[in-house]
Amino acid sequence: MTGMQLIDDSAIMWSAPEHERAERPLLVLMHGYGSHEGDLFGLSQYLPLQPVIASLRGPLRSGLGYAWYDIADDRGPQADAAARGILHWLDRQPATSVGLLGFSQGGSMAIQLLRHAPERFDFAVSLAGFVVPGPAPADDRMLDQKPPVFWGRGTLDQVIAPALIEHTHDWLPRHATVTDRIYEGLGHAVSEAELTDVLGFLRPFYAAPSDPTAG
Repeated sequence: MTGMQLIDDSAIMWSAPEHERAERPLLVLMHGYGSHEGDLFGLSQYLPLQPVIASLRGPLRSGLGYAWYDIADDRGPQADAAARGILHWLDRQPATSVGLLGFSQGGSMAIQLLRHAPERFDFAVSLAGFVVPGPAPADDRMLDQKPPVFWGRGTLDQVIAPALIEHTHDWLPRHATVTDRIYEGLGHAVSEAELTDVLGFLRPFYAAPSDPTAG
């Protein structure tokens, strides 16, 4: 599969109305396979206040939910098509900067977007995610730029295949500046401890501006 999978603008969940989005950083959330845009939006209350949060819906139907690509087929070309669709959507956003956060298949998309345009993103957070096998257009640029990536996963995750974890463990540190966290006893989920670590990772990107009147 080639081309582009467009994002449905009407399905996006925003943390701020349109008139409050300009001149602010943007944090893009991407759900897991078979889920929907409302899934990760619940994390908004735990995330920094500075960025506008946009929770996207995957472009493909999957059961009662949606997906970014079909896990039964060659995922590389489909993941590329989804990445191109997100980049096309981002071209129309007024954000001052963009960060990425995804869970499971959405976590693989956060990394896949870096593999298309690492210079366009401040960071990627991949929760229970992985690197999609196969080449992507900007892998060489990632080698040079080493963008910041938070990769968190649980020891009891039975959903992501061990081969994908091994591939990610080998590939990601060579192409990114990785904060790697493993959580004992955690399955295919996000824990409070992981959220605390994610907030620590995000803090430098969303540091409160200094008050020029403070003396």
